[in-house]
Amino acid sequence: MNTMHQMVELLPKVRAYLDEQDWRDVPRMHGRTFEVSPLAQGEYNLNYLIAAGEFRLVFRVNIGTQIQRKDQIVYEYKALRLLERSGVTPRAYFVDDSRRFFDYGILIMEFLAGEPLDYRRDTAPAAALFARIHQTEVPETDNHLIRESAPLSLIYDECAGLLQRYFESDQADPAIRDYLRNLLRWADAARPKERYYQADPWPCIVNTEVNSGNFIVNRSANTIHLVDWEMPRWGDPSQDLAHFCSPLTTLWKTDFRMLPQDRQRFLDAYRRRIRDRHLRDTLMDRIRLREPFVYLRGISWSAMGWVAYQSDYAGVKNADTWTKLQQYMALEFIRSLFNPFLESAE
Repeated sequence: MNTMHQMVELLPKVRAYLDEQDWRDVPRMHGRTFEVSPLAQGEYNLNYLIAAGEFRLVFRVNIGTQIQRKDQIVYEYKALRLLERSGVTPRAYFVDDSRRFFDYGILIMEFLAGEPLDYRRDTAPAAALFARIHQTEVPETDNHLIRESAPLSLIYDECAGLLQRYFESDQADPAIRDYLRNLLRWADAARPKERYYQADPWPCIVNTEVNSGNFIVNRSANTIHLVDWEMPRWGDPSQDLAHFCSPLTTLWKTDFRMLPQDRQRFLDAYRRRIRDRHLRDTLMDRIRLREPFVYLRGISWSAMGWVAYQSDYAGVKNADTWTKLQQYMALEFIRSLFNPFLESAE
């Protein structure tokens, strides 16, 4: 069943759930009668807008997981609760993972009106947002977040599995296959450098999925929020910062690719918001070490998706996604990402 059909089919059930639930323990919802309409769909979640007059919330139905956890929706709910004090994430009001009414987990959270991030206008506000998130106080020994104890090896292992799909495909370009195999060997040799993060940790909550569509910018209210918290981790801030600047991220929904001066302005804006001097002083080293692995993760997912779109992909095939996958899987583009790192290792 594709997600659009599933979204329409579940709509009456969402209405019934809202009508039958006792909301006395959820003050924001108690005593209200909600109208329900489809809002947005993704591969892992179906989102509905529930409205009582001007009061609006998001009703999120979790249909899959990127972190291979049965409690995916609870994981996201707990992350949003940890981040409440940041002021730049949606408030989570309710979670239900009982599976008694639905076969899926349910999350109800704040609805935020606005538009996606514009890289030409919003990188300074995004830098301030990241600084607030990364400096949000989270109990270090008492949080539920997946820990990036070996961050580069974690990415390497994931990418080795994803790339195998491409290596084994009859549709793979031999020149690209050879380049990616060489790149994977380089990453295997480079990943012991993760000792840097282990010897000098600066742990914080990181989002790991910071593409422009996961930001909500409200220009009339002068606010910016980061809204998708499916797979946060307890790791180093360089994870989010390198991902945000990656061409694989900026080009996914736009035609924007950061120039070196764009990247530097963004990172300088972030550093100005960081209170800890040591993080300010070591930030560039942390990012330089992380960047090629972030790129590797992006190109590995693209390689896997490129094969899947031409074979057994069960989801809804999006024409824009296919165009982007073809762009990313061009050898010239891949070389533009990785040649600087490979050449510096020679």
